[in-house]
Amino acid sequence: MLTPIAGRSVIVTGASRGIGRGIAALFARHGGRVLVVARDGAAAEEAAAAMREAGGEATSYAADVADETAMARMAEAAVSRHGGIDILIANAGIFPSAPLVMMREAEFDQVMATNLKGTFLAVRAVLPAMQNDRRGRIVITSSITGPVTGYPGWAHYGASKAAQLGFMRTAAIELAPHGITINAVLPGNIVTEGLDALGADYLTRMARAVPLGRLGSVADVANAALFLASDEAGYITGQTLIVDGGQTLPESPEALTGG
Repeated sequence: MLTPIAGRSVIVTGASRGIGRGIAALFARHGGRVLVVARDGAAAEEAAAAMREAGGEATSYAADVADETAMARMAEAAVSRHGGIDILIANAGIFPSAPLVMMREAEFDQVMATNLKGTFLAVRAVLPAMQNDRRGRIVITSSITGPVTGYPGWAHYGASKAAQLGFMRTAAIELAPHGITINAVLPGNIVTEGLDALGADYLTRMARAVPLGRLGSVADVANAALFLASDEAGYITGQTLIVDGGQTLPESPEALTGG
């Protein structure tokens, strides 16, 4: 049993849909006071309203993680509403697909701005409040794509996700004296709205590549994030937790069928 997070101030970026929404909802169910952050203010409010209807405490905030001023104001809003910042889930990310031969510089820059610079800006924005309290938990949503695997069309995405981990490791050293930990979850193939358009046959083929025989759920990632944000994870920092059902383990498809 994890120590309750009831009453703790939680910020989740990219929280209007997908993994971010699932993480925010779980933290709200566990008593966190959640700031639901997304670029689309209406979508953020819809998600926050659903969490309130389920009995949680959640409010919305519209902000682009790639905007330095917006991130500073996001942190100010959390402090104003909740009295401080205990937990940051740096989840916001985009994953457009483009093969290298067709990838435009602007596309590469956009992915890096949101996924990598956005992580940096969100983390830096919450540090004054966390340092003031001499405690804090930061969890980054990275991916198996980039740090562990590759996938055609996602060179920019993979680069951003691998870079998040380089940032995290040095940040962990710098933040440790202030009682702040920073870790990352690396999801594999997780069922979200983004997979709906791929069709049932594609999803079935994807599941066959996973030793546990199924795609991951948003709850699988949210539970991992909740652990890393808990008191019980207080001696863990600068580490990665892969949540992929064993997808990255087989050295070939034959390994899943016994050779």
